[in-house]
Amino acid sequence: MIRRNLSYVYVALLAMAVISIDAGTWQSQTKRPDQIVEVCFFLAAIVLLSWGEVRLDRGRLNLSGVVLGAIAILLNPVDATIVGIAIAIPRPSRGVWRIFGNAAITSASACLGAFIASLLRGDGDLSLSGRILVVGIVGAAGLIFVALGFSIRTGDSIASIFRRSFSQSLYVAYAYFALASLLISYVVDSTLRGYVLATIVCVLALTLTDTIAGRRVRSVLESELSDADRHLFHSRAVEGVVHNLRNHVATAVGYLKEIDPRRLDPVDRQSIETATAAANDAVTVLKSLSQGATPRVTYAVEPVDLNELISRALGMARPRARTKEVQLSLRESPEEVRVRADPLLLREVITNLVNNAIDSVPPNGHVELKSGRRGNGWPYFSVIDNGPGVSEEHRHHLFEPHFTTKEGGTGLGLFMSYGIVREHQGQLIYEGSRRGAVFTVTLPPYPG
Repeated sequence: MIRRNLSYVYVALLAMAVISIDAGTWQSQTKRPDQIVEVCFFLAAIVLLSWGEVRLDRGRLNLSGVVLGAIAILLNPVDATIVGIAIAIPRPSRGVWRIFGNAAITSASACLGAFIASLLRGDGDLSLSGRILVVGIVGAAGLIFVALGFSIRTGDSIASIFRRSFSQSLYVAYAYFALASLLISYVVDSTLRGYVLATIVCVLALTLTDTIAGRRVRSVLESELSDADRHLFHSRAVEGVVHNLRNHVATAVGYLKEIDPRRLDPVDRQSIETATAAANDAVTVLKSLSQGATPRVTYAVEPVDLNELISRALGMARPRARTKEVQLSLRESPEEVRVRADPLLLREVITNLVNNAIDSVPPNGHVELKSGRRGNGWPYFSVIDNGPGVSEEHRHHLFEPHFTTKEGGTGLGLFMSYGIVREHQGQLIYEGSRRGAVFTVTLPPYPG
């Protein structure tokens, strides 16, 4: 609660800084007012582009950056601030923190860029190097403001947030936005042709981004389908083998029980007792394997709170983490994340994923659990680590039985976890990169 309040204080401080810049430059802006058509064009552009999103390795990014640099180059600080605030219009139901946070960070980045542009411009026009500098400042300020906000809200260091949350694809997206902004800043020249060309650039950006996002979604779906097919194949194979073996072993146990040990000499009696014990152990193991291949879910009567479940699982993992000096952190969803689930089996999944993460990170590494809701409203939790991740050659064997990269591992943890999640009608997916592993479980929301 304290961190949440501090995050709102941070947003308020950003807003005060923007107001100070606008107030300090107000007199000079009245001498060089912006054209109302230009301001309205950018208002409409940022609202429409904010509706579009692209899914990155870790999180989502809206497309307002396509015009944000151009806004800073072409508008004065006050108008840039107003246009930046408009980013909150398309998604009024995203939550108070996201609405105010996005509006404050976007307007602060645009205002700062516009202020620098006004200093560089003087009474003339901005050179190419000046425009590149302004676009770079807008992008860097946005990243820093976001990292600082997350640091205040979660308690992680800014360096840790840059390392774990800002992936290579994010920086590529920012470079793409910078190029689009530079192009738009040149084509918008207060003529109808300029606005048409700028609109074409925005539409092309939307189309290209949608194509890239579509390819990524298709790749993810193909990977998930491949995982499901392999898991189903291995589960059916295990079930068939286990079923046949249990029949044969049960027959052997039945005949062994019919033998009266009192009629045997001591040596034969001991052999029969040993054989009977071994056969009973085999039945127990086969029964366990059968349950592991196709777990039987017993749903709890009451809804299961994912926040509470991951918090308990993380507490149980602390002794294991302490022996390796691994730092554990928890980022619970501020909103309700209730699911229909078997709490014992689901806790087994979380424990498997957390233990795997602890084992894979180096000493003094970091493992994080976080929960939330996907864009479709489904609750999820993710286990994130800063280990080596999973190589491409191993990626397609992740959920196969007995596949492991750990010394002394059984290779059954992920296989059983995948089956448990599938029985819950959910998904267990790998979303990691070379900078660490990310395993995410999505589950259907609790009905009603």
